[in-house]
Amino acid sequence: MISPRRMCSPHQWRQWMATLVSLDESPWRMALALAVGVFISFTPFWGFQTLLAILIASVARLNLALTIAGTWLNLPWFAPFVYTGAVWIGAALLPHLSGLAGWSVWLLVGSTMLGLAAAGVTWLVAFSVLRARRRGRSCENDESRHPA
Repeated sequence: MISPRRMCSPHQWRQWMATLVSLDESPWRMALALAVGVFISFTPFWGFQTLLAILIASVARLNLALTIAGTWLNLPWFAPFVYTGAVWIGAALLPHLSGLAGWSVWLLVGSTMLGLAAAGVTWLVAFSVLRARRRGRSCENDESRHPA
């Protein structure tokens, strides 16, 4: 059993996140890595999503930690709602399909559409936050170099 002392404190968590986000990578690429992870989290490839994130992050040379973190944002208890919505969207886009093959295509098409939408929103939010944080830090550095 994990004792409360062994768990990460809020201060340690913030330090870890600050280290992860303070890398010398552009906010654009960091937001992209997180968004790619979120897109992967919407795919119906349960059990392989983290491996897929590692593969894509390695091939695209994205921040591996942020891509995996994005993959883990879609929690398992959201899956029934996400995949029900994905099948519904897929069926709306491809109404002529039926049977098991139709359901599979609907799930793949619908989860792709939901994943693209979620990745787009994630990129916009992450990029805005990271850029604002980077600008705030650069202003602090300028003030420390040139005191008034």
